[in-house]
Amino acid sequence: MARDVLQSKLGGENILQEYATTKTLMDGTRRQMVNLLVADMIEVHGRIPPTYVREKCALGIITLFPCLRDPYSNNGYEHYYDADGGSGYLAWRIKTVQRNTAVQSWRCYPSTTYQDGPKSKRDFLLTREQLTGEECREQASSTVLDVFPRFLDIPGLVDQDFTMIFGEEISGKMLARWPTFFKPRILADCKNLHSNVHVDDLLSAQQNSNESGWDSDLSSILLLVHLLPPTSKGHKKSAKIGSYQAVSHVVRYLKIGASVETFLSSLEPGQPFLLCVGEQKNNIQQFYVIVDHKAIPCKGQTSMAAFDELFKAHFIFSVNYHESLNSFYTFIQTTVFSIVIGSAKESPRVKELRARLLHTDI
Repeated sequence: MARDVLQSKLGGENILQEYATTKTLMDGTRRQMVNLLVADMIEVHGRIPPTYVREKCALGIITLFPCLRDPYSNNGYEHYYDADGGSGYLAWRIKTVQRNTAVQSWRCYPSTTYQDGPKSKRDFLLTREQLTGEECREQASSTVLDVFPRFLDIPGLVDQDFTMIFGEEISGKMLARWPTFFKPRILADCKNLHSNVHVDDLLSAQQNSNESGWDSDLSSILLLVHLLPPTSKGHKKSAKIGSYQAVSHVVRYLKIGASVETFLSSLEPGQPFLLCVGEQKNNIQQFYVIVDHKAIPCKGQTSMAAFDELFKAHFIFSVNYHESLNSFYTFIQTTVFSIVIGSAKESPRVKELRARLLHTDI
């Protein structure tokens, strides 16, 4: 089905040729393919194609392009169409077409909010004694550090507790798999990113040509943020930050000799991040995981080991990932650590990147 549609559409042969040459599809090519397939579905089946048609189309994509299949998903095509969540690239494109074709009919009706209807404003049933969700999360991690202050002066407790929960095999996956498997594939995939000064700086660290940048390992981790950039949430177009800004929610640098306490006192409330203290970014003397304005010293003395502890701290202190880094950390969780694969909420972009990396030969 997919081959027939692409061969009959303008630009379809270019898509087939790109895959034949590279065994993958660039983001722009993938969008073009999805647009062509959805246009054909709607032309044949109407504005609301049946679920079985969408699933057949998604299956057709990974059958025609097997290297786009996600081996960690149940069917391998959930990043194109997931019937359970109504998500995926095909589903999103169908919704976009439906919105665009329905604009004229929407304008024919006045906007009305019926009393006690779904759009009526309602007050939250909160008393003064109740905490909001954010306050609960803030209270939870603060309480842990207040009750167990040893986290603040005995390095290694985060890793120890994580290992007790998940076992040694899972706990060791980041340090075992990143340098040899994920790092070279991420570097290869980043060659397809649009060039900008931030990506170029991180890539230059791999040739030791950036004296003021992060070291090679941490740079490869931060490149993953650029491969899985922040996205806007909801219809109100909340302020979207760029990948470079999102990186600051992963790691920050403090010149050696500067006061860590003064740095902590200037922080806004936020999610855990890694603080690196040293002469230069690529010459760090001490790593800390920052949680609720408190600095937890890392046991590991390399950037890889320190990031490993940062990720694990989210589980130990039961705190959410930073909103702009949800795809980034979800990839680390499911693809690197293999934690709750299948039941974890993954974006299509996470599944797509995983499929691409796992099918890349280095």
